Amino acid sequence: MNPIRSVVIVGGGTAGWMAAAAAARFLDDGRRTITLVESDAIGTVGVGEATIPPILGFNRLLGIDEAEFVRATQATFKLGIEFVDWGAIGERYLHPFGEHGRDFEGVAFHQFWLKHRAEAGIGPLSDYSMSSVAAAAGRFARPVPDPRSPLSGLGYAYHFDAGLYAAFLRRRAEAHGVTRIEGRIAAVERNGETGFVEAVVLDDGRRVTGELFIDCSGFRSLLLGETLGVGYRDWSHWLPCDRAIAAPCERTEPLLPYTRSTARPAGWQWRIPLQHRTGNGIVYAAAHMADDEAEALLLANLDGAAAGAPRRLSFTAGVRERLWDRNVVALGLSGGFIEPLESTSIHLIQTGISKLFWLFPDTRFSTVERDEYNRLMIDQFEYIRDFIVLHYKATRRDDTPFWRYVRDMPIPDSLAHKIALFREKGRVLRYDHDLFAIPNWVAVMLGQNIMPDGYDPMVDSMDDARVLSAMRQIAEANAAAARQMPTHADYIARHCAASPV
Repeated sequence: MNPIRSVVIVGGGTAGWMAAAAAARFLDDGRRTITLVESDAIGTVGVGEATIPPILGFNRLLGIDEAEFVRATQATFKLGIEFVDWGAIGERYLHPFGEHGRDFEGVAFHQFWLKHRAEAGIGPLSDYSMSSVAAAAGRFARPVPDPRSPLSGLGYAYHFDAGLYAAFLRRRAEAHGVTRIEGRIAAVERNGETGFVEAVVLDDGRRVTGELFIDCSGFRSLLLGETLGVGYRDWSHWLPCDRAIAAPCERTEPLLPYTRSTARPAGWQWRIPLQHRTGNGIVYAAAHMADDEAEALLLANLDGAAAGAPRRLSFTAGVRERLWDRNVVALGLSGGFIEPLESTSIHLIQTGISKLFWLFPDTRFSTVERDEYNRLMIDQFEYIRDFIVLHYKATRRDDTPFWRYVRDMPIPDSLAHKIALFREKGRVLRYDHDLFAIPNWVAVMLGQNIMPDGYDPMVDSMDDARVLSAMRQIAEANAAAARQMPTHADYIARHCAASPV
């Protein structure tokens, strides 16, 4: 077995520097070189500013201090995503992180809520989510390990400035031995027999050779797509939005601890609060809305004064047929893209890195390792695709051609089966390695009014009076805990406020 001695990362941005920082932490044994090639002349997308809870584990594995990270990236805390006007105009719900209540005798908590939801004092399912209750009150505190505390069920992630996050990781990566080479790639050299990439050639003639190449070149997919010719699975018939415009505005108060997604006539608008500004953008289908119309709609619905010129992006939802081909692994946009509705883009980078390290090759580049990596990653993309498509399909809106299209469109069989199973008795089929857990699916299904016809019969085996008493205690404890929390802004000011910019 011949170990890989040289890793070359093509492209910077969030994907490139996440890969570099992780490689410096886990691959640098003193005998391996890690090189990142990027050009300051080539911009990065850099609009992904919201994350989901697994980012905490990634940062922890890299040894990152949370307070330092929050200050350096102008971050805030995120307890979930609020969806406005998705099921129908005038409706809203929160998809919270963390758990709903607690399971009884191995039966999911929401099953008990389905049976007893009409009882006096039971209230909405959101009352049983610590993250939902805290978000509604604009408050934040970290979870605690004691299972007796309501805070043990709280989950959170971050909003941060993607450019500052990449810079933060770059400093760490370079301090731990990663070499950055500035330059624009003009050509790619391949082995004439194997087709493996052997070097990238910069426009000034410099050659950067390597054994393993990680393609973080963005939508261009320079190595995997352009050079190796790996095809693309187009999912735009299920996810028709293909444009985005991003526009920051001034910070507004109160500083909300959640992302907001507001449905618009041909897509949706995001609102992401940071310490120094608010990130905004609109995602839309060009077939149903012109670019200028989308930009005007976005700018007319900012909460504060615009703080930068709008940036336009085009994309096609989907994934490459393979994310690892020969000696090239694609991370981030070079491997695929699913619109940012549930903030999964950075998670897919993180997942790609962790699975690559688990299946890290030697110079033989075993077929079975590549195949397993591709199977796991394609599965991840498909699970996330189904979850995003659910938001569109589960609408009752018929006010525009766009919403009529997504309401009536055929959907993947895997999602249709999940919806049918939930409609029957509220059961959630969760596949192996599915990113989203039962509470996530329940929050969106119920939030958009997919109400089961019944509930799990196992619920009837438990004493109703005891269950109702326990449920009311959970809701009361959550409300009391939220009242004791500091506001989101106060928590940041006390523990991790960034320096003024």
